[in-house]
Amino acid sequence: MTTSPDPAFAGRTYPAGPVHTVSAAKIVEFARATGAPSLLHTDPEAARAAGHADVVAPPTFLVSLAQATEAQYVEDPAAGIDFSRVVHGEESFTLHRPVVAGDRLVPTLTVESVRAAGGHAMVTTRVDLADEDGAEVAAVRSMLVVRGD
Repeated sequence: MTTSPDPAFAGRTYPAGPVHTVSAAKIVEFARATGAPSLLHTDPEAARAAGHADVVAPPTFLVSLAQATEAQYVEDPAAGIDFSRVVHGEESFTLHRPVVAGDRLVPTLTVESVRAAGGHAMVTTRVDLADEDGAEVAAVRSMLVVRGD
């Protein structure tokens, strides 16, 4: 396998992934593991009192769904990525509305850019998350560094 990602993948959008149902238990587990202090993340009563249907996910909760979706690209043999050479560069989140337990999200992956920098490749991906009706919920942008030889 080559260690140089194919720049022709820039701009490619993969087919939408399967529906992912957000679990209250996973939100609570993530909030506790990351030290998110708000009761909105762990207490359904507090979340309902604030106007939400159930517990609210911290924004960074979406990273696991985004990374699972990015696997379409990273594991695509034609993309030219040796995962053993991948280092996570940065991550950003855009929320169009809060993510709550019970949400059913559909992820769609776009490879935004692939560029060379200092002997390495810098790959930027975006995972758009929509509800089943197609309304935007969030976007997760990741930058991966694929170390050169």
